[in-house]
Amino acid sequence: MECPTEIIFLLTGNIFNLKEISQKVRSKNKGLYIHIESIDGFSKDTWGLEYIVKNIYPDGIITEKNNLVKLCKDMGVFTIQRMLIHDSIGLENSIHSIRNLRPSAIEILPGIMPKVINRIIQETKISVIASGLITDKDDVISSLDAGSTAISTSCKDIWYI
Repeated sequence: MECPTEIIFLLTGNIFNLKEISQKVRSKNKGLYIHIESIDGFSKDTWGLEYIVKNIYPDGIITEKNNLVKLCKDMGVFTIQRMLIHDSIGLENSIHSIRNLRPSAIEILPGIMPKVINRIIQETKISVIASGLITDKDDVISSLDAGSTAISTSCKDIWYI
């Protein structure tokens, strides 16, 4: 909570502590984006999403599920679609999904693929957040140089550069 980052992507928690975590994040004037599939005890469907949006009040939702991206958009919630890209077929499918769903932003994993990041930005015109396997300053610079809007990492050393 004391790090200089302005936004927190919450990838942990459960039905019992989510409200408390949210309040701690807000007390530090940080943005909170909740990865819905990582929160234990919530159904990863319409009801779980609706509960979180209406009771926790995050700044946005992170989800891997196309149906939840659509539902978030229908609810007027800032939506980050998280995409793990394994291979060229996965890349093509991801670009197709982005074009159809038009989420607010995309989180690409792994985030150390500058050519892929650049291609997605060029073909979709959607902001990309590079995430996953970013472990040093060079990873950050190459992802940002490729066009990423932001970096998401659990590597605490990166939070201070």
